[in-house]
Amino acid sequence: MSEPWAPPSLEPVLSVRKLARSYQSGHETLEVLRRVDLDVRPGEIVGLIGPSGSGKSSLLHAAGLLEEPSGGEVWVDGEECLALSDAERTRTRRAKIGFVYQFHHLLPEFTALENVALPQMISGVKKKDAKAEAARLLTMLGLKDRMEHQPAQLSGGEQQRVAIARAIANHPRILLADEPTGNLDPATSGNVFQSLFDLIRIEKVAALIATHNHELIGFMDRVFTLRDGHLERVRVSAR
Repeated sequence: MSEPWAPPSLEPVLSVRKLARSYQSGHETLEVLRRVDLDVRPGEIVGLIGPSGSGKSSLLHAAGLLEEPSGGEVWVDGEECLALSDAERTRTRRAKIGFVYQFHHLLPEFTALENVALPQMISGVKKKDAKAEAARLLTMLGLKDRMEHQPAQLSGGEQQRVAIARAIANHPRILLADEPTGNLDPATSGNVFQSLFDLIRIEKVAALIATHNHELIGFMDRVFTLRDGHLERVRVSAR
């Protein structure tokens, strides 16, 4: 049984304050984020829903230090990151933020185990320890018997589970997921998201997940939609 998410009394791992993002389109300025405030705490799953173009990816990219916003602040583990140098932001991103995308982007020539071990080895973890951690995560995600298979030998759902394990392998404080099940059929999508949900609870990662799949809302602790650049809370029914 999964552990309950962290109580609101815990300090946020991720905080965005007055976050703004605008794009120039010809003579027109498109404001996709307008002074957005959001906190995400350890073990909590916060969902972002809404159609394509509503600003979900812009918020994720800013929160993940992948894209500099037009204004505002991004705090990770108590540190305001937009004031950091590019190199310092890169170090923070590598050490504290994990990413899961709609497409898994696994390395085709490596096994599932190697795909999860490699990012750890790049970060300085010994090969033996990296493989042990990769095996632990893949087993938790139901892939104990598929670890030595290459991506082409795995189903779409299995490949995405490997991508989830890879994102968690370096023990990030924050997990950002952009349509993590968007490329899967409904049945597989639910199973993969259940695996993601359980892993977030166990590892106590703060998770911000963008999706257009309203069937996944029941997994979330809090859900927001972006409307005209502003965050609006969505009521979540108990699972």
